[in-house]
Amino acid sequence: MYAKHAGIFGVGRSSFYRWRDAYQKHGEAGLKNAKSIPKNPANQTPAEIVEKVLYLRRKYHLGPIRIVWYMARYHGIKISDARVYRILRRNGLNRLPRGTRMRKLHTK
Repeated sequence: MYAKHAGIFGVGRSSFYRWRDAYQKHGEAGLKNAKSIPKNPANQTPAEIVEKVLYLRRKYHLGPIRIVWYMARYHGIKISDARVYRILRRNGLNRLPRGTRMRKLHTK
């Protein structure tokens, strides 16, 4: 059966049988492309941490490194600056508002 149908269209053997099984189980709905990632990944940042990060950004206009420092010092939460940046970017807060002044960096 494979050679007669799939060979004509240039479809690989494993793809043909995977599609055939999906069609037999679910009909045409089984042939639709679906995301292969889980809807709720296990390593997702907890919602309360995301809310704290977003609050600190909106209220005090802190950058990722200062948010990491604040969370570790006052909340005892360890989080990387890259993760904070990803949270901010995902929520559209990766750019500070216009007119926000940069703090001077004091060095010894």
